[in-house]
Amino acid sequence: MLDINKSIHDPARFEHDPEGNMSELAPWSPHFANREARLEGIELTDEHWKVIYYLRERFRTHGNTDAAREVLHDLEMRFGEVHGRSHLYELFPSGPVGQASRLAGLPLPPHTEDRSFGSMM
Repeated sequence: MLDINKSIHDPARFEHDPEGNMSELAPWSPHFANREARLEGIELTDEHWKVIYYLRERFRTHGNTDAAREVLHDLEMRFGEVHGRSHLYELFPSGPVGQASRLAGLPLPPHTEDRSFGSMM
């Protein structure tokens, strides 16, 4: 399996946009995710990690072409079957697509911060 972290050749070239979101795929580690989550007031549990690792694998296989609405629908189908969409928002209060993508070290999917999409950001 391809490790997306190993495909990054020049980590210095990656930047954040004014809101702090990564504009490109940057080096990532669980330590990074834990640190960022603590800054956002979240203690990562196994449920958080399942979503984070799923988003990283989804990015590896699909890239960043799906709109945020499609990513959310995918997350709901995979992780919200028992508790629904609200459970995803309990895990990631600032939005399961945007906040989970940031913690996963991924660029935001298109239209993530579109207010009509319902983002909490």
